[in-house]
Amino acid sequence: MTLISEHSETDTRERILVVAERLFRQIGYQKTTVADIAKELRMSPANVYRFFDSKKSIHEGVARGLMGEVEIEAQRIARSEGPAATRLRQMMTTINRMNTERYVGDSKMHEMVEIAMQEDWEVCVAHIELIGNTIGEVIAQGMASGEFEVDDLEVAALCACTAMMRFFHPQMIAQCATKPGPTIDQMIDFVIAGLSPRARAH
Repeated sequence: MTLISEHSETDTRERILVVAERLFRQIGYQKTTVADIAKELRMSPANVYRFFDSKKSIHEGVARGLMGEVEIEAQRIARSEGPAATRLRQMMTTINRMNTERYVGDSKMHEMVEIAMQEDWEVCVAHIELIGNTIGEVIAQGMASGEFEVDDLEVAALCACTAMMRFFHPQMIAQCATKPGPTIDQMIDFVIAGLSPRARAH
């Protein structure tokens, strides 16, 4: 019996998040109320509050879902076969593409990201850390195979992430789209060159 109720509770949480994401996309985060979400689901607002204590926590759940999809894809690439440099390039272009598709072309979703960043939710911090760690994973594999040579893995991963910020961060992708700067491939070439072994002077 417990299993069934736990299962249906998970399903209800998921349904609330799916409807909330759809409404955030259609009318925007600010304009969407918990009552709107409840009405779509044919339940009372009180019932929605049984699963999420606030509109912010619903939003956080939606954001975590969207970011989670990017994280899963990044980890899948990190754990696939092939040279580390190739996988690093693929991962970086994939993160850029997914974040551009999800947030940048859609002003309502862009608003949602903006609010998440302003409120500095833990979900954003955790996402940035996980992406940094996944990039670090590939750099470590490159060090093991002799493709990369770095003195400090943690610093190298942080530097690689920071270098890619205008291509990873939804707000910066949008703001920098028409500004002068390197292409994503030029930036990745630069990062890979920085990680590659240097010829030593004798």
